Amino acid sequence: MANRAIRRNLNIAYLLEYAFFITHGEHQIEVLSGLGYPAYLATILGLWKLLGVIAIVIPRFPRLKEWAYAGFFFELSGAALSHAFSGEGPALIAQPLVFLALVIASWALRPPSRKLASK
Repeated sequence: MANRAIRRNLNIAYLLEYAFFITHGEHQIEVLSGLGYPAYLATILGLWKLLGVIAIVIPRFPRLKEWAYAGFFFELSGAALSHAFSGEGPALIAQPLVFLALVIASWALRPPSRKLASK
């Protein structure tokens, strides 16, 4: 039950991020520019986030779900490292790490039907 709530809230958060990235929200572009990334990266990240949420929500396809979780891990850990390497404060470094903790919890607590079968 707890995993369902975590997954639902995480998916809602990622869908909101998707909307802000795809529409080049002012804050997202400001953050990306401050980290030295081009504005078009917002479109790429937004599209990947949407596809990741779809992969996690749809039934079956456990390997695709593993890839989606891996993508979220790389995106969020990369965001934290980008903030750290650019000299940002602990609060901005911690923000993606909080979401990363939720992604890891969602991955670890998912039901057996959503896991890859072990060989």
